[in-house]
Amino acid sequence: MRPLWLCRVCAGAWPCPPARLLLTMQYRRDRVGLSVYLASQLYEATADLLKLNPDAVPDARELFDRFVAWTARPPSGEQT
Repeated sequence: MRPLWLCRVCAGAWPCPPARLLLTMQYRRDRVGLSVYLASQLYEATADLLKLNPDAVPDARELFDRFVAWTARPPSGEQT
């Protein structure tokens, strides 16, 4: 849910575990596409979060881990 970037279902920080599972399923044949999509969402989330609170700069590492880093790891049970 923008501009806070919270899940509409569980109110966790998006992409939350259920959203990650859904995204992984949607992009199951295009992991690069998933990474590109989430990188664009990271960019938009950073801008939204800065607009909401200009005095609290979001931690770049935390946002990267939240949005993009997990896409490099294959889902459990998937062969690398």
